[in-house]
Amino acid sequence: MKSTFFALALICGTSLAFGQSFEGAVTGGPTVLSSGSTITPSLSGVPGAGDILKLNNGWNLGFRMTLNPYKIFGYEFGYIYNRTHLLLGGADQGGMAIHDGFASGLIYATKEGSRIRPFGAAGINFSNFVQPGGSSQNGGGQNKFGINYGAGVKVRFGGRWQMRFDIRQFNTSKPDFGLPGISGRLLQTQISAGFGFAL
Repeated sequence: MKSTFFALALICGTSLAFGQSFEGAVTGGPTVLSSGSTITPSLSGVPGAGDILKLNNGWNLGFRMTLNPYKIFGYEFGYIYNRTHLLLGGADQGGMAIHDGFASGLIYATKEGSRIRPFGAAGINFSNFVQPGGSSQNGGGQNKFGINYGAGVKVRFGGRWQMRFDIRQFNTSKPDFGLPGISGRLLQTQISAGFGFAL
């Protein structure tokens, strides 16, 4: 608990010392996985080789931290937890997690201090895919690196409090789950809304 308080104090103190505004927010909403979420392994001679793996649509929950050192530019870092289901030949194999960590640059349509701030975002990310029954702890899951991009709007109310709405797409290569012959891109489209504060 003390270390968490110290980290928050350091971030806030640094942002004030350098004239940067700091924002934090918790967001959540649906995650839509593209048709590219269909995974077709090449398993010749293996029973059930014709069955198709697919990641189903799900939901997301995450937190975002933003530093705004310039009037219309900012930097955002965050973590998003996605919950989906793995389907094999149309049969549900159970829930699985996708952990997304990201760093993005923001460009705002209005200047710092405005009540309503639409923005565009782009950056890099990693996604950790954890199969049903697995755990991301102790090196579990499979990491894929990619890019993210999207847009959103922040609306300030009640002084330092704000609401935000985001649509962000995470673009990575497909997880192969240890199976051969898998290629292509996986697109996670995250639609989210949330509450936050600004310092």
